Amino acid sequence: MNSLLVPLATEPGNRTLTISLFTAVVAVTLYITWWASRQNKTAADYYAGGRSFSGAQNGRAVAGDYMSAASFLGISGQIALYGYDGFLYSIGFLVAWLVALLLVAELLRNSGRFTMADQLAFRMKQKPVRTAAATSTIVVSIFYLLAQMVGAGSLVGLLLGVKSEGLKAAVIVLVGALMIVYVTIGGMKGTTWVQIVKAVLLMTGTVVITFLVLLKFHFNISDLLGSAASKSGKGEAFLQPGLLYGKDLTGQIDFLSLGLALVLGTAGLPHILIRFYTVPDSRSARRSVQWAIGLIGVFYLMTLALGFGAAALLDTAKGSAVETSKGNVASPLLAEAVGGGADSTGGAILLALIAAVAFATILAVVAGLTLTSASSFAHDLYANVISKQKPTEKQELRVARFAAIGIGAVAIGLAIPAQKLNIAFLVALAFAVAASANLPALLFNLFWKRFNTSGAVWSIYGGLISAVVLVVFSPVVSGNGDKSMITGADFHWFPLSNPGIVSIPLGFLFGVLGTYLGRDKSSEARYSELSVRAFTGAGAEGAAKH
Repeated sequence: MNSLLVPLATEPGNRTLTISLFTAVVAVTLYITWWASRQNKTAADYYAGGRSFSGAQNGRAVAGDYMSAASFLGISGQIALYGYDGFLYSIGFLVAWLVALLLVAELLRNSGRFTMADQLAFRMKQKPVRTAAATSTIVVSIFYLLAQMVGAGSLVGLLLGVKSEGLKAAVIVLVGALMIVYVTIGGMKGTTWVQIVKAVLLMTGTVVITFLVLLKFHFNISDLLGSAASKSGKGEAFLQPGLLYGKDLTGQIDFLSLGLALVLGTAGLPHILIRFYTVPDSRSARRSVQWAIGLIGVFYLMTLALGFGAAALLDTAKGSAVETSKGNVASPLLAEAVGGGADSTGGAILLALIAAVAFATILAVVAGLTLTSASSFAHDLYANVISKQKPTEKQELRVARFAAIGIGAVAIGLAIPAQKLNIAFLVALAFAVAASANLPALLFNLFWKRFNTSGAVWSIYGGLISAVVLVVFSPVVSGNGDKSMITGADFHWFPLSNPGIVSIPLGFLFGVLGTYLGRDKSSEARYSELSVRAFTGAGAEGAAKH
């Protein structure tokens, strides 16, 4: 990052304030985690928080999980740099919740126990389905983790004046270590309470910035948009589609592919799906999503003010702090600007507060993601596939904690070369993989009687592999200059940055092919029982215990 990034870090008093606020936030969340760890006595406590959270509490936690660094930092940055094209992220993330509510939330809660694989394995052969589901869960979670790690590097780099890639990599390692502590100690109960606290803090901070931005323009939205378009240097084009993906056919297809992944991805995100198991009944699961939609809807409306406010009030030209960070520091710098500016005490305080909240956001989300991956590895792979004898709950939980360490290490290693990418874009890739690998299998299992083990395995692996392969050979990884993860190389052959428009239909297609070619009809026997559980909740507590 260049010297434009950090007027704050040059002032020793301001730096002390920043470090103090960071330390306070981390200390509070670590205390919550330690307190929650004392309540963890069974696997249900560790994986599902003892199913003790109300719909309102879980809804706030789900919103906290969803309002990640990608939302607060990445989306506002995309809007600040690309206007209308960045705006699609806000709309896509919000609309996606309607899909989750209508298709999976209540049905999944009724037909599963701890993980997504429980729902699939209820009427399928255990080992192949659990192996496939666990693999998909871990891969999707790692994609999502990359975004949070990159956000942490950008944020702390902004506040502490970190300029070298090596020091930013050290920040990523630190965040990874903290997340491992959260998961291994607190489990789902600790992670949920951290999410609830963080959601309140993030909403409060976003409301304050939004109010101050609108105050600058006398609450005239037209003036805000006009100023953003003018300051961006792109004029009316800033408020029209085409800046990010272009207006040619390839760009339009890429834009459509992004929208498809965003709308369908939420219903397949494992760290969101696992939250529906933390409530005692299906009514609470439905209420959780209703609470989440309300909070998330308000939040994403406010990201428009953050993004266009950043475009109107900050320098977003090539070489600026916002552009250099791919938009990832737009929200914190906007907080500084509306607080009074870089040289003011108000600006320094608001920047430090918002950055501390954003840091808490990152810590909470990475903890939830790592817990999801570790739970799937321990519960699905170790307990039901690898172990020849049924392990005790104590053994299973010990494996989950070791898995958290391993998954955290992998995420740290992959996040370091991904620092050049916008974090909202990285999350969109995770959405595409989730929609390709998980959603087809979940929907087929709930609504198609003939769907069988072969169909589930083909669907998950087919969607997963196609999405990952298309990303690897896309401009995201190589062939797009300094906008790619690997510079100085070009081995891409897939023209789109977003694979969803190809990989999502492939996930469904592989599910159909696997079902008809597999000729396994044993899964049909339990379809009626699964349907009764899913749609009525009858016998849900006993689901997937076999």
